[in-house]
Amino acid sequence: MHDKRDWNWEVGEKSIADLAALGKQYSEVHECAVSPDGEKFAVPVLDGEGTAKVWVNGQEWESDFERAWSLRFTSDGRLVALVRADDMWAVAVDGESWEGEFDFAWNLKLGPDGKSIAVQVKQGMDYTMLLDGKPWESKFKSLRDFAFSNDGQRIAATVQVEPLPEADIVKFMEGTWSLAVDGVPWEQKFINVYTPVFSPNDRNVAAQVRLDICEYTLAVDGKPWDQRFNCIWEPAYKPGGELIVPVRVEGGWTMAQDGRPVWDRRFVQLWQQSVSPDGKSVAAIAATGYGAWTVVKDGQPWSESFSDMLLPKPRFSPDGRRLAVVGKHDNRWGFCVDGKRWSSEFDMVWDPVFSPDGSMVVAKVERNGRFGLVLNDQLWNPRFDMLWDPVFSPDGTKLLVPGVIGGKYLRQVVPVETVSRG
Repeated sequence: MHDKRDWNWEVGEKSIADLAALGKQYSEVHECAVSPDGEKFAVPVLDGEGTAKVWVNGQEWESDFERAWSLRFTSDGRLVALVRADDMWAVAVDGESWEGEFDFAWNLKLGPDGKSIAVQVKQGMDYTMLLDGKPWESKFKSLRDFAFSNDGQRIAATVQVEPLPEADIVKFMEGTWSLAVDGVPWEQKFINVYTPVFSPNDRNVAAQVRLDICEYTLAVDGKPWDQRFNCIWEPAYKPGGELIVPVRVEGGWTMAQDGRPVWDRRFVQLWQQSVSPDGKSVAAIAATGYGAWTVVKDGQPWSESFSDMLLPKPRFSPDGRRLAVVGKHDNRWGFCVDGKRWSSEFDMVWDPVFSPDGSMVVAKVERNGRFGLVLNDQLWNPRFDMLWDPVFSPDGTKLLVPGVIGGKYLRQVVPVETVSRG
């Protein structure tokens, strides 16, 4: 990922796009995308004849399309889109399409570094993956989801390796699914395979596998654990290579590491675990009872709970000392940080973001159809028509705030103390 220190952190605002003018120029203006540094604003548009174009900072891509969607910027500022022309789909980067056209392309993802680009594609009755423009040599009967390696250079995807005749229960129970790593499937087949994840050194890949009607475990490089469970959720690796996963045992849920339960307590539900940067702590979302959702850190639940839900995964501060999570209670959204619920409530909230030193938490929020920022439980006064996630400067003294106010996309850099005053 490009160094944020190279971004423009001068306090002030820059007007980059006028959405009101775009609405007059084109018959349709679709979902917008903003580059990580906030300097570029892109949107798919339709002209009066229904031709799709990609508009970026006042310029159109040279090519016209029947459709353009799933726009997103890489960390180094390239614009990626899925585009359709002559009823065939392709991937375009900065207006240039990759080689190869497909009946369909979907699930465009960027790698952990924000530079690698991968997408699932279908041609005829065959499914495969594209990584940075290069397709796998192998083709499969179906393909569900995929994961990047930590360096963004490899992909693992859940694939169907054998056809399944309609209503063939015996064949279904024998297993027709596997995991393909760089296009090469594991030898062993399973009833189902889910949520692949690479080890920290990218040498191993683990995934949930279903062995029987109610028998699940993890498989690492195609070899299942000896232990079996009634149910499991998505696994995660610790920095040292230990594999942790929520498992259902003895009528309740707990955390297992390398096949063995490591938390004494059992929960009604347990999932969405996160590992602290130093690997010393594990936090997860749990239900201690009906309508009692909370965070469990190293086996100990917070006293604060939410009636409806918690999501996404608990987020550690960069130093691993603090935790923040989004919660919904009595149909209102809010935040819980270090076990204490913030007083502010909203119609919708987005992922919390820690400052580099972990002392501050900021997030995008929505109330009454307008968007804003909340910092350490203090709501900043400006309201936006659209808003993207804020970004702290490397020294933590400023915030990059990309948003639309009064029909114009503005890139703002604001001192943190200005936001904290409300």
